[in-house]
Amino acid sequence: MLNNIRSPQQLLRHVLLSLRSASFAMSRSLCAGVTSKHGKAPDMIQVRNRLREIVGASTNWSDHQQAMAERVSLSSMLAKSQRDLPVKRMKDSYLEVHLPLGSEPQLREKYLTYHNTVRFGRILEDLDSLAVLIAYSHTFNPGLKRSPLSIVTALVDKIDMRQHIIYPDCDIKFTGRVTWVGRTSIEAKMHMSQYRDGTYAPVLDATFVMVARDPENKRAAFVNPLKPEGPEEEKLFQEGEANKSRRVELSTASLLKVAPTDEERKIVHSLFLNTLDTNTVSFRSRVLPPNSVWMEDAKLKGLEICHPQERNIFNRIFGGFLMRKAYELGWANACSYGGCRPSLVAVDDIVFQKPVEIGSLLLLSSQVCYTQGKYIQVRVHSEVYDPLTRQHNTTNVFHYTFASDRDVPNIVPKTYGESMLYLDGKRHFNQTVEA
Repeated sequence: MLNNIRSPQQLLRHVLLSLRSASFAMSRSLCAGVTSKHGKAPDMIQVRNRLREIVGASTNWSDHQQAMAERVSLSSMLAKSQRDLPVKRMKDSYLEVHLPLGSEPQLREKYLTYHNTVRFGRILEDLDSLAVLIAYSHTFNPGLKRSPLSIVTALVDKIDMRQHIIYPDCDIKFTGRVTWVGRTSIEAKMHMSQYRDGTYAPVLDATFVMVARDPENKRAAFVNPLKPEGPEEEKLFQEGEANKSRRVELSTASLLKVAPTDEERKIVHSLFLNTLDTNTVSFRSRVLPPNSVWMEDAKLKGLEICHPQERNIFNRIFGGFLMRKAYELGWANACSYGGCRPSLVAVDDIVFQKPVEIGSLLLLSSQVCYTQGKYIQVRVHSEVYDPLTRQHNTTNVFHYTFASDRDVPNIVPKTYGESMLYLDGKRHFNQTVEA
């Protein structure tokens, strides 16, 4: 190489390129500690392959349909009551999975954004797959070749970001376990960390709730009881009980069921008074206050055709895919609203109301529903549209809290329905702040 250098300029360029290569190699060695330290650790491909083995699913579309039809015969293996199932411990469901972004450049391409960051929508897909496998690990029966249970995501209770930067060239580690169970439901807590500068640093904490169904996914099925061991596990179990009580309380107080509180009604009236035209003093004449945006002008919509490629192990559309699409639409709306690239603060209360069938037309609608300072609360509503019957059915509702690098305009509702969206967004934002 040096024999081909004929001028000082070429020599300088060669030295700079060598230094750059050495720097990149050093950066990769600092960020790719997983392979050398842990050997062949399980990755997300193995997680999804294991899920297919557990339920007998196939990667081939036609074979997959046949396998799902054969699952009907597994109904006889379901427990008649929870007492018939052996008690499990938290460590029985513990899993550790690695995402080798630092050591596998080809895998990195799938997660990379144009701005050299990690696509958080892909992380949501991975968390969803991991949560299902954790639940199956809790219900594992060594005497059965295939599980008769159909375990699906019921809701994402919370995802709290502990680090807003996820590096695309550093390995990631996921850990998780079951921390609470009901009769037919399972709570799984997961943690994500990233290897950098010789150690793993926490990135996020997530809580998912899964439900067990029969092989045909038509009725609830019992899951193994859980026995916490020691003060730490007892605390986690009690947190799960508190989470269940909180969800029941929030559902009871939903603005779709009951009127706003006295304080919330005052907020709505204050917003209304701030938009009255002082010249006409008319209920119909409204004026947008300075540094504000009407809520009706802060929407962004999308459409997805649900192809077989995005199916889950039960022949429905993968919940992680829905979360990824909703997140990306919500992020784009927050980006457009704030005029900069926002960072995710929290994911809150994602409810899976109905499964999405393959071939569906999925309509996604994102709405900025609350703002405070530099924070933007976005609600994404997804529904399936049947073009033959012209019917719309809600499938999911997603809530995201984003942070801009500057203060953003105030969002202002104009109608009563928008005012309820505003109050709902405020409630979710306050929950994030309190957490």
